[in-house]
Amino acid sequence: MLYYLLTYLHKTFNLPGLGVFRYITFRAGAAAITALIISFWVGPKIIRKLREYQIGESAKLEAPKTHLAKAGTPTMGGLIVLLSVIIPALLWTDVKNGYIVLILFVTVTLGAVGFLDDYLKVVRKKPKGLIGKYKIAGQVFVGLVVGSVVYFFPEWIDQTLVPYHSSTTVPFMKNLEWNLGVFYIPVVIFIITATSNAVNLTDGLDGLAIGTVGIVCGTLAIITYVSGHAVWSQYLTIPFLRGTGELAIYCAAISGAALGFLWFNSHPAQVFMGDTGSLALGGIIGAMCVLIKKELLLPTLGGIFLMETVSVIIQRMYFKYTKKRYGEGRRVFKMAPIHHHFEMIGWPEPKIVTRFYIIAILLMILSLATFKVR
Repeated sequence: MLYYLLTYLHKTFNLPGLGVFRYITFRAGAAAITALIISFWVGPKIIRKLREYQIGESAKLEAPKTHLAKAGTPTMGGLIVLLSVIIPALLWTDVKNGYIVLILFVTVTLGAVGFLDDYLKVVRKKPKGLIGKYKIAGQVFVGLVVGSVVYFFPEWIDQTLVPYHSSTTVPFMKNLEWNLGVFYIPVVIFIITATSNAVNLTDGLDGLAIGTVGIVCGTLAIITYVSGHAVWSQYLTIPFLRGTGELAIYCAAISGAALGFLWFNSHPAQVFMGDTGSLALGGIIGAMCVLIKKELLLPTLGGIFLMETVSVIIQRMYFKYTKKRYGEGRRVFKMAPIHHHFEMIGWPEPKIVTRFYIIAILLMILSLATFKVR
C-alpha cells in the first residue's frame, strides 16, 4: 500500500527522491528492514502474552531427555514471523500482482492450519493437535489452488507464464524444460505438502528451522529477481516471467523476519515457532519454486529439509521391516529426524545448528551455480 502511495506522489507531484521506490531492489531492502523492525517490536509483546496465557510447549517424550528442560517455553511464535512477513509485503509489494496474491493465500491459509494445530495442542490440551488427515487436507487444498491457477489460468498471473504453465526447468540443463502435462497439478500438491511438512520436521532445535528458512529465502530472492528481469533471464537462458520480481520483495521480507525471530529463537530459545510458522514457511518455499518454475531445484535448495525428511522415512521403514522380519524393530539412527541423532551422539545443540547453517549456505551456492554451470 505504501508502494502505491509513494508512486502516486512521485507521478503526481514529481517529488525528488521518490522515484527510487519503483525499483525492486530498493523495496526488497525496505521490506527486509521493515520485517526486522516489526519482529523486534511485536516479538516481546507476543512472547509476554503467550506466557501470560501459559501457552507453552509440552514435554516431548520422543525427543532427547535434554529437551525436557524446554517444557513450558512459549510456542506459537510463528505469529511473530507471519506478522513480520505479511505487513511488509502489503506495504512494499504490488498487491495486485498475481504472484503476490497467490503467495499471500499460501501464507495465510497454511498459517491458519498451523495455528489451529498449535491451538488444539497447547490450549485445548489435545496431544496430537489437529488430526493428521485434516492437516494434510489443508496442505492439499493449498496445493490444488496454486496448481489449478497456474495450470488453467496462467494468464491471470501474467502472460509470460502461459508458455510454461505445465512445465518446469531442469537444473544444470540449458534450454531444457520438462512438460508435466496432466500430472502438473498432482506434482504441485505433492511439492507444497512435502515442503510444508519438511520444514515442520526441521523445527526441532533452537534456531534451526528459522535460520535455514532465512538462508533459503535469501537465495530465492535472487532467483525470483533474475527470473523477472528481462536482461538477466535472457543472459542466463532461463524463462522470463514478468512480475516475479515482486516475489523477491516477499522473500526479502521473510529473510528479515527470520533474522528478527532468530533473536528470540536462538539457543536457549525464548519462544518456539510451532506449526503456525513452520507449516506456512515450508508451503511458501514450495509455492515459490512452483511459481518460478524451479521445482526440480528444491532438493538442492532445500537440502536440509530433504535430509531431515528422508531420515524420518528411512527410520520408520527400517523399523517396520526389521520388526516384521526379526520380531524386534531396529533403527538406523539413534533418533530421527537426523538432528536428534547428532544430539544423541553428544553434539551440543548450538554446534548442530551452526553446522546445518554451513551446509545450507553451501547448498545455496550450489543452487545459484546451477544457473551458470550448464
